Amino acid sequence: MIRIIAVGSIKEAYWNDAVKEYVKRLSPYTKLEIVQVPDEKCDDKTKKKEAEKILKVIRDQEYVITLEIKGKRLSSEAFSEKIETLALNGKPDLAFVIGGSLGLDDSVLARSDFALSFSDMTFPHQMMRVILLEQIYRAYKIMKHEPYHK
Repeated sequence: MIRIIAVGSIKEAYWNDAVKEYVKRLSPYTKLEIVQVPDEKCDDKTKKKEAEKILKVIRDQEYVITLEIKGKRLSSEAFSEKIETLALNGKPDLAFVIGGSLGLDDSVLARSDFALSFSDMTFPHQMMRVILLEQIYRAYKIMKHEPYHK
């Protein structure tokens, strides 16, 4: 099972439509759940408050992958291989964590099993959710040797 834990909600219809499309595409391959935790007003405790909400919804058995600018970059093929290897090694429950506008608190980073980076650039959390879903879908297509990723 894959869960995406994301700070904030998506208000724009076009992002919601893209998320729904990838959720539908992923349904033959894996169970998927998107957990939204409310974002906080920006102040000196924002990251800490968001972290408490994130940590509350992470399950003990989940392998946690945080999306971080300073994380490791993987090709689509290597990402697919990582997901497949985790499942084969008894870690089929994955939680991908997307932080809010200020990023992730150290307490969430400490819970992370793997830090993943898509770029040195910062993306809006709505867009990052769609990019992540697309890459998860691509990973499963690669695993199953189905056309899509070229």
